[in-house]
Amino acid sequence: MTPEGTAQQQCEISWFSALCDDDYEFLGQPDPMLASSWEHCRNIVLQAEKGGFDNILLPSGYSLGIDTTMFAGAIAPLVERIKLLWAVRCGEDWPPQLARRIATLDRILGGRLTVNIISSDLPGEKLESKPRYQRTLEVMQILKTMLSGEHLRFKGEFYDLDLAPARITTTSGKCPPLYFGGLSEDAREAAAQGCDVYLMWPDTMDKVRETIADMTARAARHGRTLKFGYRAHVIVRETEDEARAYADRLLSKLDAETGEAIRQKSLDTASVGVTRQAELRSAAGGDGFVEDNLWTGIGRARSGCGAAIVGDPDQVLAKLRAYQAEGIEAFILSGYPHAAEADLFARHVLPNIAHGPLAL
Repeated sequence: MTPEGTAQQQCEISWFSALCDDDYEFLGQPDPMLASSWEHCRNIVLQAEKGGFDNILLPSGYSLGIDTTMFAGAIAPLVERIKLLWAVRCGEDWPPQLARRIATLDRILGGRLTVNIISSDLPGEKLESKPRYQRTLEVMQILKTMLSGEHLRFKGEFYDLDLAPARITTTSGKCPPLYFGGLSEDAREAAAQGCDVYLMWPDTMDKVRETIADMTARAARHGRTLKFGYRAHVIVRETEDEARAYADRLLSKLDAETGEAIRQKSLDTASVGVTRQAELRSAAGGDGFVEDNLWTGIGRARSGCGAAIVGDPDQVLAKLRAYQAEGIEAFILSGYPHAAEADLFARHVLPNIAHGPLAL
C-alpha cells in the first residue's frame, strides 16, 4: 500500500521515440517497418502527443539509427503541446555552439525543450571515466552560464573560454532542465554538481531508495537539490496473465547469440549502469522477474535500460506510485512496438495518474 496522498502527487510522464534502431515486434528480429526513419520516429512522437504524454525522449547513438539533432529540428514545428527531451552527446559538440543550438530549438518549440546530457567520447577517441565526466560537468556548467545570458569566463580542465552570450536566448532566458544519469562514482559526482534531473535505470526498490538517498546527500554537499527520474520499459494489458504472455511473446524468437550481439553494438556495454542491469537479470527468477512486476527479459536484447514494469493497469499504476513514494518525479517509459505500447499505456494508465511537465 502506498502512503496516503501519493496518488495525488504530480509526476512527469514521458515516452520514447526509437531513433537508435530500437523498435521490435519480436526482440532481436529486425523489422523493416519498425526501423529508425524520419517517418517511423515521427509517428511515435505524434502518437505520444495524441496520447497525452508530457515529454518524449529523443535518444542519440553515434553509429545507430538517425541523427537526433536533425530529427529534433524537423519534429519541433509538428508538435503543439508535448515537450522534447533532446539527447546530446556532449563529447561530440563545442559547448558555445551547443548553447546556440539549444536556444534555437527551444525557440522553435515555444519553450518546451529539455536536454538529456550524455557523457560521450568523441568518436574514435576514448577518455577514461574521470576526465570524461569532468568534461561533461564543464559542458553543463558552460551551458547554464551562457543560456542564462551571462558573460562566460570559464577556465577548466577542458575548456578555457571568455565569451559573450549568443544573441539568441531560450524563451525563459535560462538553461532548459538538464537530465543526466550514471551510476559510477565519477558520474554521480558530475550529476550532483551539474544536472537538474538525475535519471536512473530500472532497479529493485531498495536500490532505488539507496541511490536517491546517496544523490540527495551528494547534491546537498554542493549546495544543490536534484529531482529524480526513472527510465523503464512497460507492458500493460487488461490482465496480468495477458501482460506476462506478451512479455514471453517478445522473447519467443530471440536466441542468446543474437541478444549478445545487440548488446555489444552499444558504446556503453562496459559501464557501471549496464553492469548493474546484467546483475538484475542474474538475480531474477526463472520467469525473469526480479521483484513484483519488474521483468528483466528486455535486457537480454538491449544494452542500457533493461527491465520492464509488467502487469495489469492497477499493478502498473501501483508500481509507478511506489516509485513516486520514494522520490521519483519523472518517468521515461517505452515499450515494443513503441507506438502501439504508447497507445495502450495512454488508454489504460495515463488517465489515472496525476501528471504534467516537471516543474523546475
